Amino acid sequence: MSAIEFGPLTPLLDDGSLTEIMVNGCDEIYVERGGVIEATDLRFKDEHELITLIEQVAAYVGRRVSAQDAMLDARLPDGSRVNVIMPPLSLSGPVLTIRRFTPGGLDAEDLIANHTAPQGALDFLQACVVARRNIVVSGRTGVGKTTLLNVLSRWIPDNQRIITIEDSAELQLSQPHWVRLETRPPDMAGRHEATTRHLLRNSLRMRPDRIVVGEVRGGEALDMLQAMNTGHDGSMSTVHANSPRDALHRLETLVLMAGLDLPQRAIRDQIGSAVHMIVHLSRTESGQRRIERITEVVGREGEVVTTQDVFTLQRTDGENGTGTERLLPTRVRPRALDHMVAVRGSLPPGLVRVYPDPRLVAPSAA
Repeated sequence: MSAIEFGPLTPLLDDGSLTEIMVNGCDEIYVERGGVIEATDLRFKDEHELITLIEQVAAYVGRRVSAQDAMLDARLPDGSRVNVIMPPLSLSGPVLTIRRFTPGGLDAEDLIANHTAPQGALDFLQACVVARRNIVVSGRTGVGKTTLLNVLSRWIPDNQRIITIEDSAELQLSQPHWVRLETRPPDMAGRHEATTRHLLRNSLRMRPDRIVVGEVRGGEALDMLQAMNTGHDGSMSTVHANSPRDALHRLETLVLMAGLDLPQRAIRDQIGSAVHMIVHLSRTESGQRRIERITEVVGREGEVVTTQDVFTLQRTDGENGTGTERLLPTRVRPRALDHMVAVRGSLPPGLVRVYPDPRLVAPSAA
């Protein structure tokens, strides 16, 4: 990242254990390590040095920041995501937030090692991806939604055409037929903006097998649901929500932002048929990120989109009266298993240990 002089942030950017760097004016620099925020003793010499860094970041992405254009989203040369907010919108001085990403991204083994999810739950999610189930990853800010979306996307078969749409390109896939699209803010004259909705509509003309939207936060939710319902099974996205049920309500609200006067019943019909699985993430008080629940959407009854929990956190008793919470399958048989039979030769071997259904065993292994 030699194109930008980061000053006191240089040692922090060289520290691979940090996931977030937060600069609150020239005198306060915080970092997140292992999910826990901690203060540092680093400082900028003065506000001018911090503003100079922000201007370099803006210039790198072909933009500028000022009192009139006081907000900026950008991506650093190493792929890290940057957000800037300046006075007068910020009363704390210039604020710079850098979201770091692991080079190469995390994989399923890392999620198991970090206790984000056990092998059985990941085997089930991998089978859902292979069987082209539409998946929405939900959770609040900083719980690892994009990280999990990256892991899920890597399970898409290599012979399929994947189109990813993101505000800041963060996904790191390994498939050969992968097309990356990134939104673009308007220029200084307010022209040439390319929103997620613009790119999503255009992607439908690009012959995609799978569409992966980094996050839905507006009217593009309607376009995504329609794509899922019209031959693009196996698509994925993330949404900010506090629970799987809240994720459904959030999608409903986002569809209304599309500006169309759709009746509530029609919106819920779209959601109930388009979304198949919701994977909800949370973060503990100690900072550990984990999958809290895997919920299957089973349709609509009356005015309600119905769901059933497939995996939930369940407390297991330990020695000396201690116990731990583990993500375990419920007693419910997922309807997704019926869709996995057609691709049973490509399913992870561990799936039959979680769901001992003879239909899921590949003929050669029978």
